[in-house]
Amino acid sequence: MEEINISEVYKAAEVLRDVARHPKLIGPAPLNPEAEVYLKPENLQRTGSFKLRGAYYKISQLTDEERSRGVIACSAGNHAQGVALGAAHAGIKATICLPAGAPISKVEATKALGAEVVMVPGVYDDAYARALELQKEHGYTLVHPFDDPKVIAGQGTIGLEIIQELPDVDAVVVPIGGGGLISGVAFAIKTLKPNVKVYGVQAEGAPSMARSIADGARECLDHVSTIADGIAVKEPGVNTFEMCHRYVDEIVTVSDDEVAAAILTLIEQQKLVAEGAGAVSVAAVLFNKIPVAGKKVVCVVSGGNIDVTSLNRVITRGLVKSGRDCTVTVVLSDKPGQLSKVCSVIGDLGANILSVEHKRNSKNTDINGCKLHIDMETRNLEHIEIIREGLKKAGFEVE
Repeated sequence: MEEINISEVYKAAEVLRDVARHPKLIGPAPLNPEAEVYLKPENLQRTGSFKLRGAYYKISQLTDEERSRGVIACSAGNHAQGVALGAAHAGIKATICLPAGAPISKVEATKALGAEVVMVPGVYDDAYARALELQKEHGYTLVHPFDDPKVIAGQGTIGLEIIQELPDVDAVVVPIGGGGLISGVAFAIKTLKPNVKVYGVQAEGAPSMARSIADGARECLDHVSTIADGIAVKEPGVNTFEMCHRYVDEIVTVSDDEVAAAILTLIEQQKLVAEGAGAVSVAAVLFNKIPVAGKKVVCVVSGGNIDVTSLNRVITRGLVKSGRDCTVTVVLSDKPGQLSKVCSVIGDLGANILSVEHKRNSKNTDINGCKLHIDMETRNLEHIEIIREGLKKAGFEVE
């Protein structure tokens, strides 16, 4: 591990003073009734992600010889934009390797900032392998997305801002992909306020750091699969693994459904658009994955670059997870008036019916029976149970 000094983080803050935005904490937000929760909205950062901080600072510290060779980076999309912007400000060439599944919005934003984009089949780790190949071929200077001390120092400026704005914070919750963000934030916070808890959050489908820390050695996953594409990393870095081991109190995971619910909650409650990777910290607090009762907690919302087409699907998943959208199946005899009675019960209980599918001759029903599949808008999970019980009391069979 390459050691980092807190002075490097303060130096990065000075370099970024007039480049990066410094979004103020939002809150307290009603995300968990047992805690006082604040949001650090890095989704409002220039380029839509915290990644600008580390990438820009790293490029600012390159030697003239390193700059003359141009820079190369690999990214799931957000680091790409930070490198592209930093290279444009420095007047140097930037080549970025992106996984083929990167959101179109991130790809186009990177191109718009002047970088040359190379699309690579697979996930982030495949893009990283291709970046190393191109580095050797052309002599580019590599700007690693997370496992570089200067990149980590740049991300650590978020920790400084949190401490400066909320000195009595009890816990900070941070997303983890490769670990650059949490390494910088945890290092800064633990150096200045050792008693503050730092929790990391990964997607269940990409728990590389969580598994590595649990087993005491870096591990490479066979595959990753999550809607949080920005943290879909198979293997943590050398530096980030050691820093998480030293400075992070606990790492938890959240499901894609929980992430979708967090994205929906941020949109409705805070009018903030977060991508999956940026919302995992909020998901952990929403669903009590970490001990936050009675504490002042800051969730780092690390990015907001979600593809619009993906956002529609994620909102739908979030509605289902939070009990706002529900489909029930009712078995009944196929005779006049039955459909009207079912709709009357549901309407009287305050749900809004979106669609009804009436199916006869199902192999699982009586010869004179049918099934109704009813999609409806509901208030929450408790409301759904009230409707199910109401239908049963009215004499209907609910599957």
